[in-house]
Amino acid sequence: MENSANSIQRKIIHIDMDAFYASVEQRDNPLYRGKAIAVGGSPEGRGGVVATASYEARKFGVRSAMPSKRAQQLCPELIFVRPRFDAYKEVSRHIREIFSRYTDLIEPLSLDEAYLDVTTDKQNIGSAIEIAKQIKQAIRDELQLTASAGVSINKFVAKIASDLNKPDGLTFIGPSAIEGFMEQLVVEKFHGVGKVTADKMKRMGLFTGADLKKLSEQDLKTHFGKVGSFYYRIVRGLDEREVQPHRETKSLGAEDTFPYDLTEITDMEAELIKIAKTVYDRLQRYNLKGRTITLKIKYSDFKQITRNQSFPFPVGDFDTIVDTAKQLLAASSPEDKRIRLLGITLSNFHEPTVPEGKPHQSAQLSLFDFEE
Repeated sequence: MENSANSIQRKIIHIDMDAFYASVEQRDNPLYRGKAIAVGGSPEGRGGVVATASYEARKFGVRSAMPSKRAQQLCPELIFVRPRFDAYKEVSRHIREIFSRYTDLIEPLSLDEAYLDVTTDKQNIGSAIEIAKQIKQAIRDELQLTASAGVSINKFVAKIASDLNKPDGLTFIGPSAIEGFMEQLVVEKFHGVGKVTADKMKRMGLFTGADLKKLSEQDLKTHFGKVGSFYYRIVRGLDEREVQPHRETKSLGAEDTFPYDLTEITDMEAELIKIAKTVYDRLQRYNLKGRTITLKIKYSDFKQITRNQSFPFPVGDFDTIVDTAKQLLAASSPEDKRIRLLGITLSNFHEPTVPEGKPHQSAQLSLFDFEE
């Protein structure tokens, strides 16, 4: 549908809440306001990872996915707060209701971010920048929270724009500015380029979008696989992906490639907690539960295995996801192994059609069709 994408220039907004979990906790508990807090992890660094850090904590270098022990070393006064996912989910529902005042073309990515297509808006405002301003103000007035917004003509650029002036930012990147903007962007800022890929790019002398632009599409595919075609187009500001409010979800999950191989089981489990939180977040966003939990493991030699466990009923709570992932990891005998990637996926979202009295058999599934 490239012709239709080009015939009408889209108006896309990406909204991203600022330090979402931490901001909700500071709003609801006056004792946390102005303090360095970390949602997730545990006091005295007894395990786990930080889910979200307040901006006061970020000044010390504390960030999401950081082991709590390291976070407390950086910020001795850090306050660890237990996550309240029900509260975050309720706030997210309210945010979604604010979005729906302007458009029905809403594509949630997690509890705290979403794409909106306002090419045609319900209130006939006509300006995506004005709509973004009104949404930000409504979130501030009704929820006492702040959000950052990126506005552009496609999803990729809007998402990058929303991250440029956090917190409480609003950045517009217009059509004539996109290509120049992408050329000066450092490769780490390209959505979908993780640390491992960024390091590989730098070893090849690719530091900015302008450097990537020097390579042909075939060169990029040779070095980076199928995603090379995406890099080729996006560095030129081309992204025809539509905002998709309704998608049939067959599986939902997340994975992470680590900057160094994991060899300690405690480190592997800490990473699983982080990944499970992302998966849980997405399940809550789409109101889904699944009957099959799958663990994906990729070793340092690039050998890849999957292990899954199926349930006779749908599950989706955080503890079940974490505990099952840890059990599947233990069953893979991770001792003396070097692991470079872990992933968790839920699937089988519909109720099983198992004849009464028959035992449920674990499904054999083709998984990992998820968006990161």
